[in-house]
Amino acid sequence: MRSTVWRKLPISLTELCLDTTLRCGQSFRWRKVENTWLCAIYGRVLSIRQDASHLYYQASFAEGPSELPTPPSSAPSSESDSLSEDDDTEAIVNHYLNLGPNLTELYEQWSKVDANFEKKAPRFAGVRILKQDAWEALVGFICSSNNNIIRISQMMEKLCLHYGPLLGYIGTTPYHDMPSPSVLAEPNVETHLRQLGFGYRAKYLYQTAFQICHGHEKGWLDQLRNPESPMMGRKVAAAGEMQPRGREGYRVAHEELLALQGVGPKVADCVCLMGLGWGEAVPVDTHVWQIAQRDYKFGKGKHGSLTKATYDAVGDHFRSLWGKEAGWAHSVLFTADLRVFSERLRTKIEVNKVKAEEADSTLDAELLSKTVEEKKIEVAETKVKRELEDVEPQVSGALTAKKITRFKRRKKT
Repeated sequence: MRSTVWRKLPISLTELCLDTTLRCGQSFRWRKVENTWLCAIYGRVLSIRQDASHLYYQASFAEGPSELPTPPSSAPSSESDSLSEDDDTEAIVNHYLNLGPNLTELYEQWSKVDANFEKKAPRFAGVRILKQDAWEALVGFICSSNNNIIRISQMMEKLCLHYGPLLGYIGTTPYHDMPSPSVLAEPNVETHLRQLGFGYRAKYLYQTAFQICHGHEKGWLDQLRNPESPMMGRKVAAAGEMQPRGREGYRVAHEELLALQGVGPKVADCVCLMGLGWGEAVPVDTHVWQIAQRDYKFGKGKHGSLTKATYDAVGDHFRSLWGKEAGWAHSVLFTADLRVFSERLRTKIEVNKVKAEEADSTLDAELLSKTVEEKKIEVAETKVKRELEDVEPQVSGALTAKKITRFKRRKKT
């Protein structure tokens, strides 16, 4: 592959933290090699890394079909700056990582109206909502059903490896871009995906790809985008007035997505937020429901369990706090609640608490050690145990029939 020279953009860790943003369950195709993140997007392999003051990026392009080594060459990729005139990688980096908004100012705004956010957010600075391709977001979150981030990432890698176009090799590692809907709508795809370990998600992926290809006009999914957050290269347009349930365009996009197989309210909101740019979309899963109960007094009275009405009420509450970027603010709290990140937060809190108690009561070394161990056990016991399941969720016959009927009607028209 031909690679550009490394270039850099000035940006602090408080404005962007790659290790948090790329690991918090937004996108599932980035892989980290030493201190560099790599992903095949926009027809190239994008490599990014950062230090305390700068973001560094490099793009690697295929030499051409006839020059792709098979097997991969052990020779290092060529590095050239001759691509600079036509290279739009900087624009892609700015767009994809959503570097436009001032994140420090947003955090300050959200903290002013929410004491819980003010307490949690400083330890999780630099979390940005990515501007992903809508189709990739849809596929990734269909795979997320009853799943965890590691396994979703493995599924996305298998999907690209078997169906996505090969861009080339970096070292001996092949990099494939996302397969198109038309590729996944081919016969036998569902059977093959089941063989690859996708379980019931194989049916959803195939049926959704088929619906998009044969039940909608070309470009339908991107037409659901927030015009204030358009595709790269498109002009920004007004998106309408914010309402308690979100802007009209968001509500329309959410409803349209629900007609796809394997898409429920949470998946629809994930796609709206991370693939279509609707910042007011608030996906509510078990993590967010636990946050709502623990920190926002949900879980009693008419909102005692996570019903459809409660799902809407949680989203409405967060929208009333944070406005049209409620989904972004909620994602910071979601990240803080993830096990891989919450361990860091909770351990610091408990250790500091123990130290304070030591100073006040002059605990001896033995008692301090015992207290720390007890606190570690307490933290471990209070973590939410998320079991990996591969059983298809039960969907009511009425809902299934509704989706099929809507698809048939659309196809006839």
